[in-house]
Amino acid sequence: MAKSKLIEANEKIAGKVVGIYKKIEDTLVGGYTKIEDAFVDRYLTEEGESVEEAKARLKRENNTSG
Repeated sequence: MAKSKLIEANEKIAGKVVGIYKKIEDTLVGGYTKIEDAFVDRYLTEEGESVEEAKARLKRENNTSG
């Protein structure tokens, strides 16, 4: 009986920890993406090019040169 209560408590704790980790991860990735988009928009886009198009172009250029 005590063992099953410990297992249930550990599963609850694990679920909460994973949930908190996921929220932190999403926040950090979202923040990084905003910074990356701003950098690409400001310094790497060519005239009339969107951020997504610039990222795709840069990825193609890096794949062909490497």
